[in-house]
Amino acid sequence: MSSPLTYKSAGVDIQAGDDLVERIKPFAKKTMREGVLAGIGGFGAMFEIPSGYHQPVLVSGTDGVGTKLKLAFEWNMHADVGIDLVAMSVNDVLVQGAEPLYFLDYFACGKLDVETASTVIEGIAKGCEMAHCALIGGETAEMPDMYPVGEYDLAGFAVGVVEKSKILSGQTIEAHDRVLGLASSGVHSNGFSLVRRVIAKVLQSGESLPQSFDGKPFREALMAPTKIYVSALLQALKAHPIKGLAHITGGGLIENLPRILPAHLGAQLDRKRWPRTALFSWLQQHAQIDDTEMNRTFNDGIGMCVIVAAEHVPALKAFLEAAGETVYDIGAILPLNDSTAKDIQPDRVTLVA
Repeated sequence: MSSPLTYKSAGVDIQAGDDLVERIKPFAKKTMREGVLAGIGGFGAMFEIPSGYHQPVLVSGTDGVGTKLKLAFEWNMHADVGIDLVAMSVNDVLVQGAEPLYFLDYFACGKLDVETASTVIEGIAKGCEMAHCALIGGETAEMPDMYPVGEYDLAGFAVGVVEKSKILSGQTIEAHDRVLGLASSGVHSNGFSLVRRVIAKVLQSGESLPQSFDGKPFREALMAPTKIYVSALLQALKAHPIKGLAHITGGGLIENLPRILPAHLGAQLDRKRWPRTALFSWLQQHAQIDDTEMNRTFNDGIGMCVIVAAEHVPALKAFLEAAGETVYDIGAILPLNDSTAKDIQPDRVTLVA
């Protein structure tokens, strides 16, 4: 007689999933904040909208980590990809003017490795702490034959709230406003398909990979987690007349900045106004791409843009720097028919070398 077929023999270990839930509860507990009514362990997480809002608007965002995960698998570096996951969604929610409230995660794998999954989710909880939002739910999916052994995928979902009258729509942005750029922490979580090709090209040529970039070991520099801008910018939004925010993700400065601009405006950025790090210089050199393509693929050192009237630049810059951000005045908003903006590209952003 053949042995009975069980869920475990089919590749799904329910006990491992239960063990993971118990492992991550302490991480999630650290992220709890006022408003959480029911969190990890229930069928659905519940959160009460904070008091004090007259017309609260919920803002949601979802994202993943992309092919940066391939390097996490290859180099066994799982600790910070959870921060990436949180950052990609909470920074998107933030640019609407919203305060992130809570976060949900989805972890999918072929065979659940409790140690690895716990490390990843601990990073997610750390990111939630940095963003001051609660990790109140998620899903761990063990799906045999769907993913190679040792690999997994991540998705994250953030929900925030903003007073309707304070939504940042970008509609108050005017010609001659300034663009402030907040420094990124590295490549963040976009462009890694090209990063991996560059690494492969260098190795195939027989050349050695660099030992370090900007004071960090090579692998740590490439895997540095996406910067979370929530704390500094929520404070700044309360104290300064910010007109717009743009999270610089896939598409770089060239494709993300226009997303917040009125249709008749473009931006002219001066590439000399912010430094090119050794990491981005190496990537550009070995990818053999020009500045335009570089800033369409990577954040190139700027992870968030802030639009503000020129007269408010000194005060806002000082405020953000006091909050721990590195800030550069990188360019101006210009009308598309302005003679000084004649070189603005069809996607409405041009780089001045």
